[in-house]
Amino acid sequence: MDGVILEGPRTDRQVYADATDAALAELGVTPSQAQRRDLGSSDLEAVADRCAEFGIDPGTFWAAKERHASAGTHDRIRSGERGRYADSDVIDELAGRTTTALVSNNRHATAVFVADHYDFDFDAVRGRDPTFEGYRRRKPDPYYLERTLEELAIDAGVYVGDSPKDVVAGREAGLETAFVRRPHNRGHAVPDPTYDLDSLWELERVLE
Repeated sequence: MDGVILEGPRTDRQVYADATDAALAELGVTPSQAQRRDLGSSDLEAVADRCAEFGIDPGTFWAAKERHASAGTHDRIRSGERGRYADSDVIDELAGRTTTALVSNNRHATAVFVADHYDFDFDAVRGRDPTFEGYRRRKPDPYYLERTLEELAIDAGVYVGDSPKDVVAGREAGLETAFVRRPHNRGHAVPDPTYDLDSLWELERVLE
């Protein structure tokens, strides 16, 4: 999703900073600068340690932060502050010919929002669960890809991504892989994807 459908390779850092503040306010916690830094990080051990200092459940804090991060992301998309790549229109063409799915390291709520906001007709949508374990299962772990393949009852396909970890995860899940070139990855070396694409429109040729 990020870097393939949505412009830019990842969620803006400020979204996570704001989500951290919102989650802490919701839980009635006033951290020091160092505590806030750790709570706003993706270091799950540090997050758990800081939560223990305040006597709050790490899972509760993490879920709140994920929820607020999704809300902030959705606001940026609605306002047009974060757009989508024009060639993502090809998804509509592909959905009329074959099974399509969206599988992302981003939060599940945001993956569902993007599919609905842009009216993509995916057969399945899956993002990461708002838990510590869900975060650990991000690509290059093929977990979410494998669960989606099981849901769709298929065992072959092409996984499209914009980073080396996408290629690794796709290969581990038994899929062909397509690496799409964007401004943020134009010169990157990638670990032998099946297809190296300059545009998502090339997927039509790939399927043929």
